[in-house]
Amino acid sequence: MNCILLPAVNFSLKHALIDGPKQIEHINTVLGAQVGDTLKIGQLGGNLGSAVIDEMTPAKIQLCDVQLTIEPPSKLDITVVLALPRPKVLRRLIMDMTALGVRDIVLINSYRTQKSYWQSPLLARLDEFVLEGLQQGVDTFVPRITLQKRFKPFVEDELASLISNRAIVAHPYSELSLGQYLQQHAQPIVDTLTNTASIFNKGHQQSDIKSALPSMVCIGAEGGWIDYEIELLAAQGCQAVNMGRRVLRTEAAVNALLGQWLL
Repeated sequence: MNCILLPAVNFSLKHALIDGPKQIEHINTVLGAQVGDTLKIGQLGGNLGSAVIDEMTPAKIQLCDVQLTIEPPSKLDITVVLALPRPKVLRRLIMDMTALGVRDIVLINSYRTQKSYWQSPLLARLDEFVLEGLQQGVDTFVPRITLQKRFKPFVEDELASLISNRAIVAHPYSELSLGQYLQQHAQPIVDTLTNTASIFNKGHQQSDIKSALPSMVCIGAEGGWIDYEIELLAAQGCQAVNMGRRVLRTEAAVNALLGQWLL
C-alpha cells in the first residue's frame, strides 16, 4: 500500500478512523508506524493527503490533523474490454488496471472463457481488488466495472456506443502492428509560432503519438480471440493489431498495451 484509503464515513472534521484489518496489519507490520507518525491517506472519491496517528489499538487506529489537499491523478481515457480470465489472473489484472488508472473495465465472455470462471467467488470481491489497486497507484476514484456474459449481443448492441474515437483489439496474428497503427493515426505537432509542422533531424515530421491512442482496447483471455470474435469486433470498428512476433499471456499483454497510455 502506498497510501491508506478510507470511505467518507470514516472522516470527521480533522479526524479519521482506520478499522480495516488489512490496513491495520500493513501499518503495524510493514510500516512499523507508531503514535505520532504521519501516514499518507486519502478519501475514496475525494482528495489525497496526510494524517497523524493519534491512538492505536488492535482493532482500530485513530488519526488526527487530517489534511486532504492533493487531487488524485487523472484517469486514463480508455475502456478495457477484457475476456474474463482465470480467477487468479483476474485478481492481479483488476489490481493492475486500477493502479494504472483505467477509467472503465468491461469483463466479457469469450469462446475461450470457461463457464466455471463466471461462478468464481472472486467476482464478488472485485471491490476489494480495486481498493488494493487504488492504494498501490495512489488514486481515490474507482474504475467502472461491468460484467457482460453474452459476447455477441454486447458487441453488436452496446460496444459501438462505448467507443469515443477509435478502438483496437489485440491479436498476435494481425498484419498491422501497434506501432504502425499509432503512426497512421498520429497528428503532426504544429509549431504555433511558424504555423508549420515541427521537424525532427533528418527531415522526419514529428507526430503526437498521444493523439493516436484509441479510447478502447479489447484483450482476449489465454489463447486469444477466435476468428469469429475478431470479425465481430472488426464489424464494430475495432482494428486488430499485433505487438510483435511474441505471443503474450493476458497479463503481459494488458500491461504492455496500457504502458502506451502512461508514456
